[in-house]
Amino acid sequence: MSASKTRAPKVLFVCVQNACRSQMAQGFALQLGLDAHSAGSAPSGQVNPKAIASMAAVGIALDDHASTGLDELRGVPFDATVTMGCGDACPFVPAPLREDWNIPDPKDMDSEAFAEVRELVRRQVTELAERLRAAAE
Repeated sequence: MSASKTRAPKVLFVCVQNACRSQMAQGFALQLGLDAHSAGSAPSGQVNPKAIASMAAVGIALDDHASTGLDELRGVPFDATVTMGCGDACPFVPAPLREDWNIPDPKDMDSEAFAEVRELVRRQVTELAERLRAAAE
């Protein structure tokens, strides 16, 4: 990985609408000290209120997050790019590590199932952060 000891690894989380999964991943990654961003190929324009509520329940505020498009990050180098299992692709986002996580879309789930997806996202992000830090040492 290209992340150095002097800066936090830079990670991009991508999902089509950039409203739930990628937003939650960004929130967890920021909490873990990563330079985290999220975007979508067809952004909805808003963060899903269920995602905001679910993350608030674990002490992470998404109120100031915005649903943004991939075009806004064209040419920005990342240490890792992660798609959330939604069939989205980001061919122009440079990153030495590229992963696709098979995470179900929680937008139509009840709060209990949504929380299960949130915890899956948390585990995946935590594991990624550990790998990126180990590679930077």
